[in-house]
Amino acid sequence: MSAKSAAKPTPLLAHPLLWTGTWFAAWVGARAVLESTTVPVWARVAAALAPVPLATMALLTTIRGAREMDELERRIQLEALAIAFILALLLIMTLGLMELAITLNRDDWSYRHVWAMLPMFYFGGVVWARKRYS
Repeated sequence: MSAKSAAKPTPLLAHPLLWTGTWFAAWVGARAVLESTTVPVWARVAAALAPVPLATMALLTTIRGAREMDELERRIQLEALAIAFILALLLIMTLGLMELAITLNRDDWSYRHVWAMLPMFYFGGVVWARKRYS
């Protein structure tokens, strides 16, 4: 019996998707609180910071999961992250330059909205890399 087959199953609290989901839910909750003008400042600050510990747990469980991947999966993930990183830099750089050239609508192109494109870049990179290695 190999060491991998003898390993215990991962506990529920060690799953990155659980922490990523709760992080996203906390972000949605924080946005709801921050949209209200009647909430006191201390509560607005607390709401803005509430997703941080959940993001930390998502990061830690993701790193733990990456350490357990085989070499091919690590290579796929690295390539996906490299693609996402370059696309994110390109997006931010282009928006910065466009903002100097013209007035961008803040309701469409502020950092509060553009961050949602970053996971799409990553998942697009995963699809690209998986296709390359299949």
